[in-house]
Amino acid sequence: MNEQIKQIAERLTGLRDALEITPAEMSKTCNIAEDEYLRLESGTVDISVSILHTIAQAYNIELTTLMFGDEPKMNSYFITRRGKGIAVERTKAYKYQSLAAGFAGRKADPFLVTVHPKPDDEEIYLNTHAGQEYNLVLEGRIMLRINGKDLTLEAGDSIYFNSELPHGMKALDGEKVRFLAIIL
Repeated sequence: MNEQIKQIAERLTGLRDALEITPAEMSKTCNIAEDEYLRLESGTVDISVSILHTIAQAYNIELTTLMFGDEPKMNSYFITRRGKGIAVERTKAYKYQSLAAGFAGRKADPFLVTVHPKPDDEEIYLNTHAGQEYNLVLEGRIMLRINGKDLTLEAGDSIYFNSELPHGMKALDGEKVRFLAIIL
């Protein structure tokens, strides 16, 4: 399993220990079974951004702290130069690059997301998290499934949606997709 996923798992375990929360309490926060939560802490399975977002909101910590391990320090502005945002590849298919990791107290989490194509018969992973999300497709075509409805977006298209609805995505045409995602 990816070294970055193991590091995220270690941060989850450390957070739970620091807050003196049991795995059962944390799994309830995440709305998943306790054994599923413990697999996340083991570092042997992928950890969705939606789960990390839920934990970050519930315990008032920065999402990027869980994802990347760095505490934001800036509170006036924070510049991310082209290609320089802190990145994590959760799986071989998804890469999240934070565009505001150094800004403390963010009201939104912007990411540059790269999605690589998968086999046509591979099921789309659906997730949910509190709040709303905005996606602007920069390159390629993507199929976004929201609450059972399949929507195709091309470069220049954008969507704003209720992220509490089950949603997932898939790159189309055998090409990678890049989009701006803002999680609110």
